[in-house]
Amino acid sequence: MKEKNIVWKTSSGALALLLVLPILAIFYTALGETSDIFAHLINTVMPTYTYNTVVLVLGVMLVSLCLGVPSAWIMAMCKIPSEKVLQWALVLPLAMPGYIIGYIFTDWFDFAGPIQIWLRETFSLLPGEYWFPDIRTLGGAIAVLSLVLYPYVYLLCRAAFMEQNVSLLQSARLLKCSPWESFRRISLPLVRPSIAVGLSLVAMETIGDFGTVSYFAVNTLTTAVYDTWLGYSSLSAAAKISAIMMLVIVFLLGAERYSRRKQKLFQSQYNSHEDFRYHLSGWKKWLAVMWCWGLVSIAFIFPLGQLIIYAYKYFSQSWTEEFRMYAFNSLQVSMIAAVIGVVIALVVNFYRRLAPNHTSVVFMRLSSLGYAVPGTVLAIGVMVPVLFLDHGINDFAKWMDWQRPGLIFSGSMFALIFALVVRFSAVAIGSIETSLSKVSPSLDMAARTMGCKNNQMLRRVHLPLIKRGVLIAGLLVFIESMKELNAALLLRPFNFETLATYVFNFASDEQLELAAMPAVLLVLVGLIPLIVINRSLEQNH
Repeated sequence: MKEKNIVWKTSSGALALLLVLPILAIFYTALGETSDIFAHLINTVMPTYTYNTVVLVLGVMLVSLCLGVPSAWIMAMCKIPSEKVLQWALVLPLAMPGYIIGYIFTDWFDFAGPIQIWLRETFSLLPGEYWFPDIRTLGGAIAVLSLVLYPYVYLLCRAAFMEQNVSLLQSARLLKCSPWESFRRISLPLVRPSIAVGLSLVAMETIGDFGTVSYFAVNTLTTAVYDTWLGYSSLSAAAKISAIMMLVIVFLLGAERYSRRKQKLFQSQYNSHEDFRYHLSGWKKWLAVMWCWGLVSIAFIFPLGQLIIYAYKYFSQSWTEEFRMYAFNSLQVSMIAAVIGVVIALVVNFYRRLAPNHTSVVFMRLSSLGYAVPGTVLAIGVMVPVLFLDHGINDFAKWMDWQRPGLIFSGSMFALIFALVVRFSAVAIGSIETSLSKVSPSLDMAARTMGCKNNQMLRRVHLPLIKRGVLIAGLLVFIESMKELNAALLLRPFNFETLATYVFNFASDEQLELAAMPAVLLVLVGLIPLIVINRSLEQNH
């Protein structure tokens, strides 16, 4: 049987190597010659960039923790009005890209925004006679990113709260623990692993953010990569900064795993927690409702409403040939990335099923590494091998005295699609892995008994059973690719825009009204995976 798996093993190994190649290229380039530009950056601006990054990450983690954990506990452990709506509404801010929230909040809270105008007119204030916080600061960036990233903590903690053993809650009530004491002494310690995972996701997303920090003029390591590559035209210096960011991400992942190394939780999940939730009443009930709905309104409802108003008012200026062309570009690139990502996920997962050994697990994990890499950093890693390939082809053409073909890979959609596949294949791998795990191994044995080869078994047995997981995997990769900004900004061909870069360019030019329609489209597309996740969570509990 091992001989029959050689094709699947070779294919899975080759795909894993291809997907991890950009990460290896970053470190290879970073270990190369030390440029004067990098030394200049180290001596001048890098300390500030590093300080801003550290403060930004810690600030967003802290605020996301304060927003996500209470909301998760209220939804999982308390009875409040409109809870059925709130349990999925609290996830909606995750569909709103951070830079879009940043643009809207700046429009609201700036000196010329409606809030400060109202204050001046209501209280007859003159400029300089009152203090108002500046939104375009490091604190503003922390607030904005926290509002769109806290659902990571909320989702994981809510699931963990719902899985807690009912006997623990009964014991706490028999000991006359108040809801606060029960939360602090029992529930919170048990969800620490989920908190750690959620905060690590928040930290990685914060490190990789470019749109928000760029618009708020907060210089971080991500903006340093962008400026060094495009401003100084130094790929090696950008690779060194990218390698530093990769090491920080590895440290975060390692710290998260280390913090949970000795934690083992053995608790049975109860299916009906209805009778054991706290019945809030009076001011506590309405405080919980105001907290949850206020969070949803500030982070999603009000910003989306503002975008819809702008899109309606400026529909004629927004509905242009350019908009339709860039929407088609996004659709085309995302569809290709989704198809390739699903094929890769099927190959590595099926080899894992055929040969459940250490090698297949390593191939699967290597194929999923790209998801932890920020888009800006990944763009550097993709560009290095792609440029090497282009130069090799052109040098060969020159040696053969042929006409040089030019930048076949780096000057086309190939580089961008490659980056999207590397980054989001992990999403497809996880979805298909979950679906395949539900297929009984006895079906494989039966198929082999009937003379089915591996290819036939995948096509005739597994694919019909996991087609829902395959569709979800493709959908998730498609949607994530549609929203990707960082890699698209750096790897797009000349005169090529996606909806994400289209929105970014308009908003950067202070023309948010014209960016509203594509922004609404991106937000609505981003709602689809959240609906899928929430339905999955409801089915499991």
